[in-house]
Amino acid sequence: MGTDVVVVGAGPVGLMTACELALTGARVTVLERGTAPADDSRAQVLHGRTIPTLDRRGLLDRFLAAERELNGGAGLSHDKRALPRGHFAGITGLDFPAPGDGLPGALFVPQAVTARILGERAAELGVRVRRGAEVAGVDQDAEGVTVRMSDGSRARGAFVVGCDGARSVVRRTAGIGFRGTDAIASTTAGEVFLGDPANAPAGWHRTRRGCTVISVHPGEGRSRVVAIEFTGPPGDRDTPVTLEELTATVARIHGRDVPMSGLAAGARYGDAALLADVYRRGRVLLAGDAAHIHYPVGGQGLNIGLQDAVNLGWKLAARVTGRACDALLDTYESERRPVADAVLTHARAQLALLAPEPRVDALRAMFHDLIGFGEVNRYLAEKISAADVRYATGAADPHPSAGGWAPEAVLTVGDKKRRLAELLHPGRPVLLCLDGGATGGALPGGRCDVVTATCPELAGLTHLLIRPDGYVAWAAAVGHSAERTRSERDAALARLAGA
Repeated sequence: MGTDVVVVGAGPVGLMTACELALTGARVTVLERGTAPADDSRAQVLHGRTIPTLDRRGLLDRFLAAERELNGGAGLSHDKRALPRGHFAGITGLDFPAPGDGLPGALFVPQAVTARILGERAAELGVRVRRGAEVAGVDQDAEGVTVRMSDGSRARGAFVVGCDGARSVVRRTAGIGFRGTDAIASTTAGEVFLGDPANAPAGWHRTRRGCTVISVHPGEGRSRVVAIEFTGPPGDRDTPVTLEELTATVARIHGRDVPMSGLAAGARYGDAALLADVYRRGRVLLAGDAAHIHYPVGGQGLNIGLQDAVNLGWKLAARVTGRACDALLDTYESERRPVADAVLTHARAQLALLAPEPRVDALRAMFHDLIGFGEVNRYLAEKISAADVRYATGAADPHPSAGGWAPEAVLTVGDKKRRLAELLHPGRPVLLCLDGGATGGALPGGRCDVVTATCPELAGLTHLLIRPDGYVAWAAAVGHSAERTRSERDAALARLAGA
């Protein structure tokens, strides 16, 4: 086979998956039905766990530069101390947990820009992207997967990853079910020039006829307008949105005209919340919207998809290059499907709170009060930002830090200072031997990068084994015997890459 993995879909999730695969040695081909990159701006913000993830791949500076360019040289998050407040169903006041290490709290870049940056990175890593390749179906056998195109051509790889959206051909032809709740609301959205930005109803506004979310551009660029009506599911999603339709919908919701012109990137969508029955069937895997869809409230859709890609990429690359067995690849579903299930639940709850019925007003008032309580605020903020995600380690008695996100830290390695994030740029596991902690015996060649360092921020630990996606696979505390350290370390490495 000319490629190890065929990725279907060249959106941000497909391209991130391809980058992760190629980073550690897999040969990747991306198939995309569009003949040119999509001018898609449905997702406007990257936040939460995505920010340090991009940092740990050396990509964050590219996004910061793009944000500055979009805003005339003054990026909205260039002040790394700034941390935007979040909302739940348009009820503001959530305090997102700080990402640490001086990182920005959010990146305000359209989805098309995210795809462009990731596409450039994929090209640097040798990923082939075939545009104009419309996939008609997939057929797998014991040796690999054949991807059939509508023009009769074929592509073949050891595995295929469907990143082809909510109406995924890969998912459907692989026989994977997609279940949940159907849409009850309809959204019309687009990018427009506001005729009177100062008097436009900026931000979230809920009326007896629906809701609008208007992100007013600070300069002369287009502003994002989203109009939500609870009058049933949307009609034909492929019917183009017109300026007249969006203008009339906003006027109907607010009971007054909101002048706008120059519609671009129009879209219509509903609030269906669906989850794939499985994320893997044999040699076929799913990620992003192909695996889960929900209403895009809270900016979680693209963020959770990118985190799918980073969880899957290193595992699948290890499998196709012979560095891991199927057991590791199976953890993709066991780790990521519950995360998506929880996001769908929270999206459904937010849509219920946005409904325009008067009886919902009391519930919203109560939620407004509850968000003022620290524990409630923290719970909701961590859910939306993915700061609460932890993975099972498989160890009998794991250290409290095992399974969680490796903390941002500055290490002293030899006579140099290095940020922990820099060690993860190559996409390989990293074994930190801290404050004189020995490696615990000989390591099999190529298993991971071993770094001996000192770090006051990690006091009390002698070892930290960090997965390529930034989560802690194993940690050893001061006082562990050499025998225990070696035994636990070898077991953790076996779980990462097979015995």
